[in-house]
Amino acid sequence: AVVGCLSYLNAMVRPDITMATQQCARFCNNPTREHEEAVKRICRYLLKTKDRGLILKPDKSRGLECYVDADWAGSWQDRSSNDPLSSHSRTGYVILFAGCPIIWSSKMQPLIALSTTEAEYIALSTALREVIAVINLLEELRLRNFPILNVTPKVICKVFEDNKSCIEIATNHKTRARTKHLSVRLHHFRSYVVNKIIDIQHVSTNLQ
Repeated sequence: AVVGCLSYLNAMVRPDITMATQQCARFCNNPTREHEEAVKRICRYLLKTKDRGLILKPDKSRGLECYVDADWAGSWQDRSSNDPLSSHSRTGYVILFAGCPIIWSSKMQPLIALSTTEAEYIALSTALREVIAVINLLEELRLRNFPILNVTPKVICKVFEDNKSCIEIATNHKTRARTKHLSVRLHHFRSYVVNKIIDIQHVSTNLQ
């Protein structure tokens, strides 16, 4: 119940506890004293920072943007080598409109990535599922003459990714032997890239 409340806060108003809350949620079926202490630590943090918040200043010159990253097998340790979940990578992304975050997530990937490039591509594919839904919503609002900030004929999203190999796979539609297993599950957004509705750009890891 406590982790559920934290998940609600994380999704609604406290993106700063996303990572910690998701880590605790992984062990809800078999919690230990260590996990209990972690939940208490999050609650103490919320109590100490209850009078603080994020000040959002919309920038009308910016439209829809998404920053996405992945941590390849970041949970793997020698002591947890018998735990299959420790081999999973983590996806993290934030979607912004007019420079303000509207959707954010940090969660383990359902597939085991075999390389950093594959982990980044899984993260990109996951983030773009949310992006495409937001694009369709904004496009519908635009057609109904709703006063949204982006008034261009098409709603275009800039996506920032820090792995150049991942960008190469996403923008170059040639199927390669080492990446052919990605074709069916993860290439769902390619038509948006071809039609220039989604523009994938490189960004330095330090600026993520």
